[in-house]
Amino acid sequence: MSVLNRKRIGVITGGSLIEGLHARLDSSVSVEDVRVGQFVVIQGEKHNFFSMVTDIALEATNRTILTRPPDGDRFFHEVLAGTATYGVVQLKPMLMLPHDLNQELRPVKTVPYHFAPALEADAQDFTRVFGADDATHFEIGRPLDMDVPVCVDLNRLVERSNGIFGKSGTGKSFLTRLILCGIIRSGTASNLVFDMHSEYGWEATSEDGKFVKGLRQLFGPQVLIFSLDAESSRKRGVSVDETITIGLDQIEADDILLLQDELNLTATAAESAYLLVDRYKQEWLKTLLGMSSADIHDFAEQAGAHAGAISALKRKLDQIQRLGFVREQAPLDAIDRLIEHLARGKHVVLEFGQYRSALAYMLTANIITRRIYRRWVEQTETFLRTKNTADKPRQLVITIEEAHKFLNPVAARQTIFGTIARELRKYSVTLLIVDQRPSSIDPEVMSQIGSRITALLNDDRDIDAVFTGVSGAAGLRAVLASLDTRQQAMVLGHAVPMPAVIRTRPYDAAFYKAMGFVETSIAERRNRAYAEMDELFP
Repeated sequence: MSVLNRKRIGVITGGSLIEGLHARLDSSVSVEDVRVGQFVVIQGEKHNFFSMVTDIALEATNRTILTRPPDGDRFFHEVLAGTATYGVVQLKPMLMLPHDLNQELRPVKTVPYHFAPALEADAQDFTRVFGADDATHFEIGRPLDMDVPVCVDLNRLVERSNGIFGKSGTGKSFLTRLILCGIIRSGTASNLVFDMHSEYGWEATSEDGKFVKGLRQLFGPQVLIFSLDAESSRKRGVSVDETITIGLDQIEADDILLLQDELNLTATAAESAYLLVDRYKQEWLKTLLGMSSADIHDFAEQAGAHAGAISALKRKLDQIQRLGFVREQAPLDAIDRLIEHLARGKHVVLEFGQYRSALAYMLTANIITRRIYRRWVEQTETFLRTKNTADKPRQLVITIEEAHKFLNPVAARQTIFGTIARELRKYSVTLLIVDQRPSSIDPEVMSQIGSRITALLNDDRDIDAVFTGVSGAAGLRAVLASLDTRQQAMVLGHAVPMPAVIRTRPYDAAFYKAMGFVETSIAERRNRAYAEMDELFP
């Protein structure tokens, strides 16, 4: 690859494969023009090394100069700069690029020679490394110092569970919306979004107070909106396709165990719940909530349980019965239709309306996902038996916020979400987990996450958690800590060939157009709504 039209920033003076390389900056390059997270190409004899700047330092040829610095003399400073004093950058080689453009990228297995030139990466390098925005490559952002797309491979993204992390206010919801738009546009998977705060289905407000379009507005009938509180959704002008209700007979003991913290359940709650299940099967919860004190005493004597523990469990589970979408008995039709839409390639956003408590969110998400998982497992086993591609289940991505509630070290071993995260692509169901406290997620689950898109994090434990199972994390920690609070993120993992720091793609009118959205008149929108209704209810 020619060095023509590339700006040289320095030469390699030392380093190692494990610790990274040191490059001395040329005298013509100001140290203030170099940024942590910037990309550099090191020109080797047989390969180019695509590298990231992970640290910047000041050095001097003679330490005595530093003990007697020039006292504000600009001329003296300029004489010393680049000769007696100079800048050094730490570089982490990420990929080896053969000089032959027809050859594939290779993992880094060696280092370049002494004094190999370090050059600024250009658009051709980025296209070669990250690919161009096309049917299966989706632009998620651009490098901090360049105007060239950084793309994720959507086929690789959806085949494993992924995470979007960042502290509050850093734009996690917008990053999530970007990724969901890419998956929907490409058709690589169906999406189920548990939308606790009504941010994804219809319009929502951005950090600066502007309204932005939701997935239903951008993709029309490809995206369906289900709701636990249809009245609340309609008040916001949202056309709801189905209303979800949950029957007490649909709630299993494992669903209750997930709610231990929210319901403040004791250690004996699980044992008591399973004794009730053994006796009353699917009717266990309905029976418990209808028990009198005498009924509880009689059951405790017959089952060898503690009457006080049963009474405490009944008292705490009364909170579930008070949820407006919970019934003694409820048809499964709506949930079955939701699952059928996903199986046929549609995308579903489930809104919670007024039921935004952790109790409602976790209970509903676990019940619906458990049914989905059973359907996908059954279909996968059919496919493995018949070898007929028509029997292969549709790839499905389930998006959950506040993911640590489902995937903390205790819950991850009890919930269907932990099973999905650990088993990865075996049954064509993966997770997109969104959270501001990745350190609260089970380390085993974090180690299985394929790709991570991370905005600014301040807590050292959260930063450590993001890099669980990632090689070369030491240099990347400093890069992550240097991000701005908004519109910057680090993307790394299975869906990209190497870690990259990006300015996230704006979610604006230009993006809507790129997704195929065309602004229409009121009459056209009304006619399209009628057409959608005809399609859904022929």
